[in-house]
Amino acid sequence: MIRTTISRSACFAISLLAFACSPPKLDTFEKNRSIPQSNWDASFKPEYEVTLAAEDTAFYYNLYVNVRHTDAYPYNNLWLIVSTQMPGDSLPQTRRVELPLADSYGKWLGSGLDDIFEHRIPIQQHAILPRAGTYRFTFEQNMRQNPLPDMLSVGLRMEKAAPRK
Repeated sequence: MIRTTISRSACFAISLLAFACSPPKLDTFEKNRSIPQSNWDASFKPEYEVTLAAEDTAFYYNLYVNVRHTDAYPYNNLWLIVSTQMPGDSLPQTRRVELPLADSYGKWLGSGLDDIFEHRIPIQQHAILPRAGTYRFTFEQNMRQNPLPDMLSVGLRMEKAAPRK
């Protein structure tokens, strides 16, 4: 009886160590950053780091930008420069993306409560992240007005979509 208890305890401890040593698998990553004084200055470039284990690179990912703003935000869209630095690269890849926030009539597309609206806008579906390691995503507002008023927060959401073939 004592031997089975010890061997079960030993197996349990070994199992815990095995799980503790392996990097966590990524199913969903989401991180939002508050914008200082709700005025997004172009010099404020929030950065998000996501670390992928080797087994995570066998999947496609859907990438989203989360945006929170007040009803007083003066535009129906938001232009961003999205920079992505892959593990092992010294320079990021950048692209300019437009995020629609309102329809042509000025009705906000996101969900709202009182005068605050939230949006989750896809910027890339079935993205391939081919290397294990840390990816760095940076968002820079690229509107004509600087600072950009009534912006509360911006964030990155990454969801595992499907296995790559």
